[in-house]
Amino acid sequence: MNMNANHPQLDRAIEKLIECYRNGGKLLVCGNGGSASDSAHIVGELVKGFLKKRPLPENWREQMDNLPLQMGLPAIDLTAQGAVIAAVVNDLGGELMYAQQVMAYGNPGDMIIGITTSGNAENVCLAMRAAKMKGMTCVGLTGKGGGKLAQLSDILIEAPETETYQVQETHIRYYHELCARVEAAFFEE
Repeated sequence: MNMNANHPQLDRAIEKLIECYRNGGKLLVCGNGGSASDSAHIVGELVKGFLKKRPLPENWREQMDNLPLQMGLPAIDLTAQGAVIAAVVNDLGGELMYAQQVMAYGNPGDMIIGITTSGNAENVCLAMRAAKMKGMTCVGLTGKGGGKLAQLSDILIEAPETETYQVQETHIRYYHELCARVEAAFFEE
């Protein structure tokens, strides 16, 4: 699958995520509104099979009574941590809801994808700042121009659109390609 061969920043992000996983790292993803849904979608495609079946090794299948489990790639959707988000919003402030999780889950060599159609979502920008401080690779997924996230991203993947729904429609194509190509690097079937 290679729908976006003319997007070198997407290619760079894919290469860096493959490198991250080969080195034992993980992916963190965050966004707001529709971008939060995209965050969950990306994680879902990586944690279980997307285009490939990802079978367990034979000895593991036997130990698990041949249940249809699949191999996964470690990814955490920071938008899904309801109790943590509520505690951070209550105790520290809503703009820190993702940055605090980066402080807990992020390690040097990990990657974060911050999704914001405008590039200006404060909570996503703060998560990227925390990730950069911790030595993570920071990938911004934005609309045209990149907003504030452009300065915080090691790799900026801009959709060439400004209307929110068009940015989101472009993002889905980009992250499906990312997930497909990363999966293909690790799984044969």
